[in-house]
Amino acid sequence: MNHAWTLTKMRVRLATRNRAFFFFSFVMPLVFLFGAVAFFARGSSGRIAYVLGAVLTLTVMGSFWGLSVQLVTFREQGILRRFRLAPVGAGAMLVSSILSNYFLSMPVIVLEVILCRYAFHLHSWGNLWAIFALVTLGSAAFAAFGLIVASVTNTMQETQMINNLIWMAFLVLSGATIPLASMPSWIQRVALFVPATYLATGLEGATTNLASAHEVVTDLAALALGLCVAFEISRQLFRWEPEAKVSRRAKWWVLAALVPFLVFGTWENIAGGRLSRMSTNFQTLRSTIAPVETPPAH
Repeated sequence: MNHAWTLTKMRVRLATRNRAFFFFSFVMPLVFLFGAVAFFARGSSGRIAYVLGAVLTLTVMGSFWGLSVQLVTFREQGILRRFRLAPVGAGAMLVSSILSNYFLSMPVIVLEVILCRYAFHLHSWGNLWAIFALVTLGSAAFAAFGLIVASVTNTMQETQMINNLIWMAFLVLSGATIPLASMPSWIQRVALFVPATYLATGLEGATTNLASAHEVVTDLAALALGLCVAFEISRQLFRWEPEAKVSRRAKWWVLAALVPFLVFGTWENIAGGRLSRMSTNFQTLRSTIAPVETPPAH
């Protein structure tokens, strides 16, 4: 664990010296927040809370893309080979990736919450404990998903292609961009098998204070199981050398990371009430928008 902590501190220092990191990890999330509040919130506190949950989801999911690209870059440039000369194992390297990403993301997340509360006049903080737990587990889980992609791809081009496909599925099916309750029912049912859905619905429920304790626990359990499975798969498939290529057969192990969400998705489709509660919450938020009054005719 000492090795992981030392690597974490070093990687945080390296990231803070990178201007590209500052722009994509700090500036862009705030641009998304201001844009979403301006175009979708319409001055409603309920809508602002919902938008905050969606923007927090996008910020947390960003670790999926960033870490996969970073690890492949390290491997192609021979940086991982140098780390291997030190007494550092694959587990310590992966843990440091997850921890450094978490510590670098938290200031942005805190700032987004504070801006909504004071600059955009959000009436309530929401369920802060649920937000913190979901952000923590969500950041670790999606970082682990990104590490799996980095472990099974052999080139940067392959990594970016797979990242684009998975990222688009996360954006469309999670409800972070388009409210899931407004989509056709068959898409909603498919979305229950997507990891990002449990993060997005959890954070949107926590920021709007419409999620029950049972719903939050379910979301946390899904993310925690996904994290454990994804981390172990990425550790088993981890490669230090760019010359070491992963076999096609080994890539099928990636599907194992979806097992927890297949279980949760099947349960929700058969006996769960997530979709009905999500629809009810969405209608509640829509009703908070006061109708525009038409001036009386003279």
